[in-house]
Amino acid sequence: MNRSKETGFAERQSAAAAAKKAALERHRVATNDPQLAERQVARQAVKLARDTRVAERRAARLAEEARLAAERAAEEAARQAALEAAARAEEAAREAERAEKEARDLALEAEKQAARDARYAARKAAKRKGR
Repeated sequence: MNRSKETGFAERQSAAAAAKKAALERHRVATNDPQLAERQVARQAVKLARDTRVAERRAARLAEEARLAAERAAEEAARQAALEAAARAEEAAREAERAEKEARDLALEAEKQAARDARYAARKAAKRKGR
């Protein structure tokens, strides 16, 4: 059955006090253990090594991110330069086409002028003969 019904309050209280006293004594013995300090130093060394590895991984990750960002920036700059070069080439092609069209127009105008001059000269020559 339930043990608390068999024992009195004073017995339970003294048992609790004895348990507390035993736990405190175990704690005192554990804290005075010379191997405890060694274990704590070993744990601290493990923690320090772990923190160092984490910091190294973080630094490596940040360096990789910076490298990738630099590559992206370089690619973007190259792409932008290519677009600008293409735009300049396109503008130069349009300018060349415009100059070619002007040259054709001038040549055509010169041909028309020469034809008019030839007709005028022929009329003038015909008038002189007919006189």
